[in-house]
Amino acid sequence: MSDVAPVREGSRIKSLDVTRGFALLGILAVNAAFFAAPWQTSQNPLLAPLDVNEATMWSWLVMHVFFEFKCITLFSMLFGASIFLVGGDKSGKARSGVLTRRLLWLLVFGLIHALLIWYGDILTIYAITGLIVMLARNWGPLTLTIVGSVLYLIAFGLQSMLALVIDFIPPSEMANVETQLAAVFAPSPEELARVQAAYQGGWLSALQENVNTWLTIITSSIFGLGIRTIGVMMIGMALFKWGFLSGRAPVWLYVLMIALGGGALFVIWQQAMLNWEAGFDMIHMVTDGAIANVGLSIFVSIAYASVLILLVKAGVRFLTEPLAAVGRMAFTNYIAQSLIMTTIFWSGRGFGLFGEVDRPTLMGIVGLVWLAQLIWSPIWLSKFQMGPLEWLWRRLSYGKGVVMGKQAPA
Repeated sequence: MSDVAPVREGSRIKSLDVTRGFALLGILAVNAAFFAAPWQTSQNPLLAPLDVNEATMWSWLVMHVFFEFKCITLFSMLFGASIFLVGGDKSGKARSGVLTRRLLWLLVFGLIHALLIWYGDILTIYAITGLIVMLARNWGPLTLTIVGSVLYLIAFGLQSMLALVIDFIPPSEMANVETQLAAVFAPSPEELARVQAAYQGGWLSALQENVNTWLTIITSSIFGLGIRTIGVMMIGMALFKWGFLSGRAPVWLYVLMIALGGGALFVIWQQAMLNWEAGFDMIHMVTDGAIANVGLSIFVSIAYASVLILLVKAGVRFLTEPLAAVGRMAFTNYIAQSLIMTTIFWSGRGFGLFGEVDRPTLMGIVGLVWLAQLIWSPIWLSKFQMGPLEWLWRRLSYGKGVVMGKQAPA
């Protein structure tokens, strides 16, 4: 295994780092609501303190149209590419072993993150789905694209099932359906107050609520996101094998993807405005109101990647270099986001602002975290080759010492 080692700094693919950095920052814009208020507020834009009105509409619209589903989809595609980058094809036993250990350790990190820091962890899902996707890394890009697209469509169908069957539900059963939906979409004021009190009740109280929430949602998260994530990872691996994500595709193809993504964004924007006009009605939001964003997000994600790849090719370094640094430290920065946000919103080890911040203020906090990570990531990487958690992860995955500091030139 001595010939298997982490990629050297000079051999990194800049477009992947830049795109990963952008995706990570965008994910925070969506996750912020889960940190700041009961998770149901992310499902129902009418719930305080993140309720949407004419004054706060812009803050929901920006998050929903430009970031929700798009950045996690983009990050999942990049994770699929990384599975092939780390593991290669299945003929190399040493690299296969590194990839397996990498994903198993990611599962450990994910469980620690979910139980002790924040219930919205995605690392556990990535570890589980990654162990499945790694079995397909010998497939050609066309096979990966076809299978990944089929899985994406299946996931879209499952997520949109209620919209497809709602007209066939007998009126006598609709009351029961609405009651079940209301438990998620419109919890009682007493339940919302209980959750707020838990996160404002000290470190132990917040931790207990966090664990209980994770145990409640993890099964549905695995099955609800699992098929989609596997499909998107396969598409990402295919795009890497095609040369698209590494910037080797023709410029016209990136321009075409940007045009398609722009069209998808327009449709999503129009759907968002229809949601607003419908007053965020519960039945509308869980049926027709969600279809555009769930189904078209992958086109927007590929468009974002295309824009960033063209910026790298054009040498727009003042934009791409800070994003690349964030992307190279994605693991460290992801956990740092959770630590920062829970420090702000939990009590016990933080300021206890849970349930007290509106959407515009929350977006301001997100912007400050973005700025901090865009500043500290290049500073750290001017002294070190990788982030601290990246070093630990690689040390455990490769089973040998990994140099973190910069090596002096010969």
